[in-house]
Parts: sequence; structure tokens; C-alpha cells
Amino acid sequence: MDDFTKELWKKSPFIKLLGLEFEKLEQGRTSTRLERRENLLNKHSAVHGGVIYAIADISMGVAVYTTLKTGEETSTIEIKINYLKPAKCNLLICEARVLKKGKNLAVVEAEIRSGESDLIAKALGTFMLT
Repeated sequence: MDDFTKELWKKSPFIKLLGLEFEKLEQGRTSTRLERRENLLNKHSAVHGGVIYAIADISMGVAVYTTLKTGEETSTIEIKINYLKPAKCNLLICEARVLKKGKNLAVVEAEIRSGESDLIAKALGTFMLT
């Protein structure tokens, strides 16, 4: 997965800026990880909510990409996220999976956890297929 991560870092400098790494990639699913860094924290020393949102958005988008044919693209239409617990951990893991893919839209969910235990946030997104 290191090669996949490096390839995405080239295509999307924002993913590299975050330090988001891909651990698993399957049809309609992806798993990503992000290690805590001082520059990603809010004033409460927790990982900023915007960072958590970005992890969910990127992970869900890549999960959709695994289902596309050559030449097809996807983009985020909307995401709803619930923050359930402050992310004061050293490692965040995001598991994303496509729930439903139609002709023009895909619905995707993501769970962000502290390591592989406490649920930090849950997201549901809609992605356009073109």
C-alpha cells in the first residue's frame, strides 16, 4: 500500500500535507491511517474536526474510485459527519465502504476510530459519478 499512498500523494498534495496513508484497498472499501501531529490539533489538543472531516472525505472518495471503470471520475456532493468523541489519540484509523452505487450517485459511509477501538466520528456521504 506504500506505493498507492505515494502515488496519491503525487496526485493530491493535500493528502500528503495531512500525512494520510492507505492501509487497505478493496472493491468498494478502503482503510486509511493518520498519525497525530502537533500541527493537526485544535486548542483542546485534539485532532481538529476539519482534519477528521478530510480523512472521511478522502477515504470515502477513494472507496468509490475502486468501483469505477477507466475514465470515470467521482466528486463529493455532500457529507454529513457526527463527531462522537474528541480525537486525543496518537493514531486515527478510517474505514470507508460504498453502501450503494447507482448510475450517477454513490452513497458511502466512514468510521473514524482511535486506533481500532473508540469511535471518534461517523460520516455518510453522497458522491457524483461522471
